[in-house]
Amino acid sequence: MEVFEELEIVQSVISRLCQRFQDDGNVSRCYSTGHPRATTLNENRYLAVIAKRNKRTTSSDLSRQLSSATGTTVSRQTVYIRLGHIGLCALRPVRCVPLTAIHCRL
Repeated sequence: MEVFEELEIVQSVISRLCQRFQDDGNVSRCYSTGHPRATTLNENRYLAVIAKRNKRTTSSDLSRQLSSATGTTVSRQTVYIRLGHIGLCALRPVRCVPLTAIHCRL
């Protein structure tokens, strides 16, 4: 049985992985979406340090702090995702929603 059939992966994916491994000995870049990452590893570390120092900070706050410190502007969602990859989380900003009659029924 062929490798791609055994793994249930399209043959072109296997071919591309093999070619990249032959080119530079690395296949991990195959999983990128084709666009550069918004943050560097050092910026991700910075976010982690700041998040660990202040557990109550929001992802929006972290995004602003990163922009001030490095000049890199990223969305709060990107910050949230980056922290999630390393097992941390940032608080999401709380939105105030007015109560309606439906919410107040007993």
